[in-house]
Amino acid sequence: MAVEEPGVATVRSVVVARLPRYPIESVVRVGDGLDNVAYEVSGELIVRFSKHPDPARLDREVRLLAAVAEIAPLPVPVPAFTVAELGCLAYFRLAGTPLLDLPHHPSGHGASIAATLGQFLTALHAVPAARMTNLVDIDDHPLNERRQEAGAAYQAVARQIPSPHRRSVESFLDARPPDGRYVPVFSHNDLGIEHILVDPQTREITGVIDWADAAIADPAIDFARLYRDLGPSILDELCEDAEVKARARFYGRCTVFEDLAYGLDTGRETYVTNSSAALEWLFPG
Repeated sequence: MAVEEPGVATVRSVVVARLPRYPIESVVRVGDGLDNVAYEVSGELIVRFSKHPDPARLDREVRLLAAVAEIAPLPVPVPAFTVAELGCLAYFRLAGTPLLDLPHHPSGHGASIAATLGQFLTALHAVPAARMTNLVDIDDHPLNERRQEAGAAYQAVARQIPSPHRRSVESFLDARPPDGRYVPVFSHNDLGIEHILVDPQTREITGVIDWADAAIADPAIDFARLYRDLGPSILDELCEDAEVKARARFYGRCTVFEDLAYGLDTGRETYVTNSSAALEWLFPG
């Protein structure tokens, strides 16, 4: 059951209670996703509230972030405090800007980004899955089920899809999915460019955020959203296994409709623009 969204007064009260010496200069609502709403305090402290508070899940996420910090070769959020009954997690903002919010081109993401992401994913996928099973769920939905969900999401946004792409989309939704066999790995499981922080000037990656969906899953899922958001070349640079690449393309195509719907529903124009541009390589006219 969803709870009422906390207001500025609630944000101030939890910060004062948990960080009594911290100067509160401003409180700004900065994000509203499917699961959480986030506020920024004094331009640096992110205070996030779950729409469906679950103390056990929150505790697990905190322990997960601690484990990831030891594994990942890139910075990840470090919890400053939690308020279990409110589903509240606070952490100081990592340096950088989401890659989604910067101009980018599928062929111009930069060799340094591909190299850094390659090292990052190699480190994640090398972690023994059994080591993480007490911190994350197993995401093993059959490919047919994912395609059905994509079909439902497509119907919701079909009018926004330019007609030259619709035949390609519908052919994809009617086609047989690729082979679904894989060796499960520890996965970020939502590695779109909205969760990759970069230096706006150098475009070097400065951190990876939002680990709420991390899971034991198909390694192709971590390549899929990068392919969706940055184009075919990033997939070629990150992965050599033909079967993994085939599943990554499949997952990437399945997820574009939910991103487009999210952008339309929330007025987040960057999601709409990015999803619309991706149709050029996901579903060529």
